[in-house]
Amino acid sequence: MSTREQNEKPFFSLGLFPPLADPHKEKNGKKRNSGQPARKKRLVGRYFLNDEKRADWDVYFMEIAHRVATRATCDRKHVGSLIVRNKTILSTGYNGSIRGMAHCDGVGHLMEGGHCVRTTHAEANAIIQAARNGVKIEDSEIYITASPCWNCFKLIANAGIICIKYGEFYRDERILGAAKELGLELRLIGV
Repeated sequence: MSTREQNEKPFFSLGLFPPLADPHKEKNGKKRNSGQPARKKRLVGRYFLNDEKRADWDVYFMEIAHRVATRATCDRKHVGSLIVRNKTILSTGYNGSIRGMAHCDGVGHLMEGGHCVRTTHAEANAIIQAARNGVKIEDSEIYITASPCWNCFKLIANAGIICIKYGEFYRDERILGAAKELGLELRLIGV
């Protein structure tokens, strides 16, 4: 492998994807000469994208929510969220313990009814962070790696957030009927 080929390899490649083919060569190794530029593909996160196409906004923001989830302090479920308005991130949150208190990862879980209650949920933390910093979140959207529980759904609705985009459905079907009744958009964004 030449130095040039090594330098073009994505630095975040973990060997999970097949190597990218040189778009300027045919399968037999000869250079193309079709008169039109070859379409290049590049690896972005978990996606192969044509140079002409960038990740859409929903994929972009959901990928960021997944990154935010890596800060979670409860190993039972890592959840991340971010609040967005007009394609601008207003606030982020992850499930974590009360400020200044011990984390589940350090002292264990505080279980009630089969759920850990030591942490504040990601979407609640995103709303709290916006409030602490004086950021208006009315008429915004929230991206969450997992759909909200009933209590967090109520916080989201009362905060004036108009759209919930989530990465996986997680346990509470009451939010479906309530969202429909309120006219609050719920949308699954699979990434």
